[in-house]
Amino acid sequence: MKIHWQGDRLTVAEGDITRFEGDAIVNAANRSLQGGGGVDGAIHRAAGPELLEACRELRRTTWPDGLPVGEVAMTPGFKLPARHVIHTVGPVFAKSEDRSELLADCYRNALHLAAEHRFERLAFPAISTGIYGYPAAAAASIVAAVMRERLPALPGLAVTLVFFSARDADGFLKSASL
Repeated sequence: MKIHWQGDRLTVAEGDITRFEGDAIVNAANRSLQGGGGVDGAIHRAAGPELLEACRELRRTTWPDGLPVGEVAMTPGFKLPARHVIHTVGPVFAKSEDRSELLADCYRNALHLAAEHRFERLAFPAISTGIYGYPAAAAASIVAAVMRERLPALPGLAVTLVFFSARDADGFLKSASL
């Protein structure tokens, strides 16, 4: 991964999140947990068919109506270098409704779950900024605020924000005010 910015425990990088070596990566999942396009599809392809089976089990046992927006669920990473996948469903952007708290909840709840499991290294993609249409600059402000608010209380955790392109990583840094 190419590092664009590195702080004490927060890193902004460009690369393929499926190659992240750590305790967990966060998946920008859909409510069905059945895989999809974008980051979700890439994670499912890299992890192998066992990930889909684990997600089906989550649906059968814990989330029969699908994973709600902002909530998290965890599976093993299977064939991924990361040992676990934390699945979260980001909000679809709507000009008529402020969904910033739902987006913040995706990050807060994933951080909380990582802390519960005493994870040391966690990577996030840019949640909701792809097909869900959340403006990247608005999302960057939300993510930066959550990281400023929550990371100081999680001293053993280092977070990497992984962007697919240099343009996305640099755009985040311009908007995030880290």
